[in-house]
Amino acid sequence: MDTIFAMSSGAGVAGVAVIRISGPAVRDGLETMAGGVPEPRVATYRSINSAGGTRLDRGIVLFFPAPHSFTGEDCAELHIHGGRAVIGAVLANLSELPGFRSAEPGEFTRRAFENGKMDLTAVEGLADLIAAETEVQRRMALQQSSGALSERYERWRSALVRARAMIEADFDFADEEDVPGSVADSIWPELETLAREIGQHLAGARAGEIIRDGYRVVILGAPNAGKSSLLNALARREIAIVSDERGTTRDLLEVHLDIAGYPVVLNDTAGLRDEAGAVESEGIRRALAAAERADLVLLLEDLNEPGKTVSPPSDDVPVLRIGTKTDLAGNEGRAGYDAVISVKKDDGLTSLIDMLEQRVKAAAGDAVSTLPNRQRHREYLSECLKAITAALENDSEPLELRAELLRQAGDALGRLTGRIDVEDLLDLIFGEFCIGK
Repeated sequence: MDTIFAMSSGAGVAGVAVIRISGPAVRDGLETMAGGVPEPRVATYRSINSAGGTRLDRGIVLFFPAPHSFTGEDCAELHIHGGRAVIGAVLANLSELPGFRSAEPGEFTRRAFENGKMDLTAVEGLADLIAAETEVQRRMALQQSSGALSERYERWRSALVRARAMIEADFDFADEEDVPGSVADSIWPELETLAREIGQHLAGARAGEIIRDGYRVVILGAPNAGKSSLLNALARREIAIVSDERGTTRDLLEVHLDIAGYPVVLNDTAGLRDEAGAVESEGIRRALAAAERADLVLLLEDLNEPGKTVSPPSDDVPVLRIGTKTDLAGNEGRAGYDAVISVKKDDGLTSLIDMLEQRVKAAAGDAVSTLPNRQRHREYLSECLKAITAALENDSEPLELRAELLRQAGDALGRLTGRIDVEDLLDLIFGEFCIGK
């Protein structure tokens, strides 16, 4: 196996850069470039040299012997000065050592998975932790990367293995005096409890996806209702072109917001009207499609033109009706709106943001909980629950068939954590990481 290396700190000029090394030749590399192997897990100040003895830099060297390292292999870190020339020189000299090569994206984490240091849910949590942009995302990702989901799914899988063992006891020891009655009869109430627990956990999947991917809010309205102005005001920067000319926005504009620590994805859309040209009509089609997929629609109406209204795209999508341009309108005609605002006068925006915060908090639920947050989590959990439910309901079927259903349920959890049959997923999952992670 090759020994891999990469810069694991951020790119660009910095005071310190960290180069991570993992593999069987780590000790040899440290002997060559750092003059010896430091005491395990003790930061040691060393000269970093080329193979020919030329000094490249001075810095901190750390050594983590297997199996007590991130990857489970011998690992080392070189903390050097963060200039491009220094980094380039150290990386170039590492590449010349026998058995050394640059790491692929996610290869350190993949080795940690292959060496049993973490399961797939923890790997995904680590990727989410690196990508986290809001406080709530950080908290959920930290729990997941620390093994909170792994522990829960392993506990469920152990319960299924125990249930199958009890059924096997009925087959193998039914004639033994010290195995009274039907041992398997005792497992079904426990499996009913397990099914309820999995069902409740699965019900939180949408909340987990919202925390990970963002609560999707789409702004709809007639042309010049103030959609782009609202997007710019909420983003606190100029993203959309604001003009009195109708049809300025012809495609979806997207901005990511942090509202009270929750991720919100806000979309500005083309104004909805009948007399649109071909390009604008495509923008309107995309606007309505985005609204169908949204978690919330902000339906804007100019208070000065109350006749220019648009209908919500679907009864299934929550809607907040917003009256706009209060600075130009009188006090009449404000009834029936969830909020009235003036972007120009910064009137009503705080109240609208409070409403968005309440909505996203209600949708996301308890952000501290360990929630399934990916489509594959939902699929495997649904498969597991379906198999357990079938085993419970088909009580007239032979025990062999019910035991097989429990095996299928356990295998679904095994694929979820990476214990079984996940080779086709690995490249996709580890591809989310950057080089050096």
